[in-house]
Amino acid sequence: MRIKRDFFLQPTLKVAKDLLGQYVVRSYKGNLIIGKIVETEAYIGPKDKASHAYYAKEQPTGQKKKVLFRNWSKIKNHIQDKENFLKRILKLKHAKVTKRNLAEYLKGGHIYIYLVYGIYYQFNITTYKEGYPECVLIRSLEPISNLKKLNLNISNGPGKLCRFLKLDNSFWAEDLCQSKRIWISNGKKISSSEIIKSKRIGIEYAQEHSELLWRFYIRGNKWVSKV
Repeated sequence: MRIKRDFFLQPTLKVAKDLLGQYVVRSYKGNLIIGKIVETEAYIGPKDKASHAYYAKEQPTGQKKKVLFRNWSKIKNHIQDKENFLKRILKLKHAKVTKRNLAEYLKGGHIYIYLVYGIYYQFNITTYKEGYPECVLIRSLEPISNLKKLNLNISNGPGKLCRFLKLDNSFWAEDLCQSKRIWISNGKKISSSEIIKSKRIGIEYAQEHSELLWRFYIRGNKWVSKV
C-alpha cells in the first residue's frame, strides 16, 4: 500500500528512521522495479551546514525572489498555501534558494533529485512542512525485483540506486503521494535495536554538523553502502 502524506510531514529525523524497511516502487516500461530502503541520511536546512539550503551569509531577498519567479511554474501546483510559502522562504535566515534546491522547500513527500560530479543522481525525499528545506537522502536499497538482471552492489549507494530505479532529473519535484511512476510502499517496521546511527558521509565541510549522527541503516544488512 502506498504511504500517504502524513508520514512525510513528520519531523525529518523520525522520517529518516521510519523509511528504513519501506519499499521504493518504480513503474518502468510495464514492469515494477522494487527496492527496500536500508540506509538513509537526514538533512535539516537551513540550520544544518551540510544542507544545500544552508548559506553562511545572507542571500539577498531580491536574489531569492528572482529564483522563485523564474522557477515558479515548476512548483506552484505542489504548494498548498502559496502566500505563506513565499513569505517563509523570504524571511528565512542563512537560507539559500537556488534553481536546484527549490524542490527541497516543498512539503514532505516530494522528490529532490540532483547531479553530483555531473554524473551521479542523488534521490532525496522532502520532509516536514512546506517552506522548510528538509529532506532525507536515500543512500542504499536492497533490490527486491529483477534479481536475475542485477549485479551485486548495484543499489548499495546513492548513485547506484538511481541507476537501478532509472531516475533522472525529470523526477525533480515529483510527488510520491500521487505519482504513477514512483512511490513509497509500506514494508516492515524496523525496531530501534536494529537501527544503527552514524555520521553522514562526505560532508567534512559542514564543520561541527559533520559530527551529527544523522545517518541511519539496518544492522547487518549486506546492501548498506561501504564507507
